[in-house]
Amino acid sequence: MNTIVSLLLAVDTWAIALLVVLPVIGIAIGGGAVWLILKQVSKKRNAQKLDETSQKVEEMLAKAKDDCKQLKRETILEAKEQVEKRRNEFEQEMREKRAEQQRQEARLNKQEDQLEKRETEISRKEQSLDDQKKNLVKKTEEVDKMQEQVSHQQELVTQELERIAQLTREEAKKQLTDEILEETRRDCAVQVRNLEAQAKEEADMNAKNIISLAIQRCASDHASESTVSVVPLPNDDMKARIIGREGRNIRAIENATGIELVIDDTPEVVILSGFDPVRREIARLTLEKLISDGRIHPARIEETVEKVTKELDQQIKAAGENAMFEVGIFGLHPELIKLIGRLKFRTSYGQNVYRHSIEVAQLAGLMAQELGLDVNFAKRAGLLHDIGKAVDHEQEGTHIQLGADLAKKYKENAMIVNAIMAHHGDVEPKTVEAILVQAADGISGARPGARRETGAGYVKRLEKLEEIASSFKGVDKSYAIQAGREVRVIVKPDVVDDAQALFLAKDIAKKIETELEYPGQIKVNVIREFRSVEYAK
Repeated sequence: MNTIVSLLLAVDTWAIALLVVLPVIGIAIGGGAVWLILKQVSKKRNAQKLDETSQKVEEMLAKAKDDCKQLKRETILEAKEQVEKRRNEFEQEMREKRAEQQRQEARLNKQEDQLEKRETEISRKEQSLDDQKKNLVKKTEEVDKMQEQVSHQQELVTQELERIAQLTREEAKKQLTDEILEETRRDCAVQVRNLEAQAKEEADMNAKNIISLAIQRCASDHASESTVSVVPLPNDDMKARIIGREGRNIRAIENATGIELVIDDTPEVVILSGFDPVRREIARLTLEKLISDGRIHPARIEETVEKVTKELDQQIKAAGENAMFEVGIFGLHPELIKLIGRLKFRTSYGQNVYRHSIEVAQLAGLMAQELGLDVNFAKRAGLLHDIGKAVDHEQEGTHIQLGADLAKKYKENAMIVNAIMAHHGDVEPKTVEAILVQAADGISGARPGARRETGAGYVKRLEKLEEIASSFKGVDKSYAIQAGREVRVIVKPDVVDDAQALFLAKDIAKKIETELEYPGQIKVNVIREFRSVEYAK
């Protein structure tokens, strides 16, 4: 540092010397020039002027010397100020660098202390881990020894238990597993019964409210309707005129309509027999017109049949349109409208399918409205759910499959097709509206007086119901009661316990749904009663 200061001072000294010497050299040069000038002038001028000139030169020299001295002093002062300023700046810079160096040294010392502490802590932890590892190895060895001892003791205890119980380990395990499974199943059955009771209580309340409201708002005819197949006659003489000479009139009617006329000993009645309800209706209307007109011969018969057929086609179309307007849906294909009208002459268990379809559409729409669903979709599916019954006497297949094929043929929505196929549970419903159609179909068919069935079919259904209930293990007796709306099953108490009775009721109900066709729903009531009898002697 002292060497640097000495160098700076030497540089400043040389600068000062140059500042002093340069003016002196300038003055000397100027003086020489003046002297030469004066020498030349002195040759031309007289001696007086030479003295004046010399005096002026001396004055100029004196003034120049004074100026040089003043300049020298100012130059020296300025140089000293510069040197002092630079010295101060250098010292300040050195002080700052020295302070920064001290701070860095302090930080390094602090970091070194922290590193030393960390190394110490790491060493301590390593030592602790080594100690723990040694303890763990020691304890592991102790545990292994204990496990060997316990295993040996368990083996001895197991052998002793097998000897006492006279059961092997596998047999005991199987027996314990069976007991646990039985207990778990019983607990699950109790839990399921409680949950089902709670869910049914809430669901039944909501469902009853919705269904009762829909039934109240749907004002339908409660009297069962059937297609008329008997034509009354004004007198018995009309039978001969209908038969005609050698039976030509009756043959003409049967050939033109495809319906068989049965004329027996029943007074003043003609029975029409045929599987096609539309043809039977054409035959009935034709026969009524011929009887009222009185002119009965083959030509008149053909003319009347043709006229009645056209009129009935118009009536069928009008009936289909009226069903649309009554339900409140639009945009059906014209052929579907005609098929809906044909349902007016179709009955199922004595219930008119046309009125049944309208009723199902209205019920489904009302329930959909209560649930905030698509009302138009529910009505459309309800109106078309039995559309297959309009052609089931002409084509092979169930009315469900035929109805689905017709809906697909006339570009109905896939969800409508699903609702048609699912309304008897043949396929899984994909929408809530399809479930509503199922419920509406059950309500319409199960209400009192809606349907009737033959005695033989009714008895056969009851016998099948009792047969299904009696086919399960543990059933003692089964009775179909309330016109087949309920089956009462009495089980053997020593074979079926309370938990199994719950599952038995579910199994019987599931088998009834699979194997039996019935309107509405059937209640399965499983009764388990234990009686203890003793005699006092």
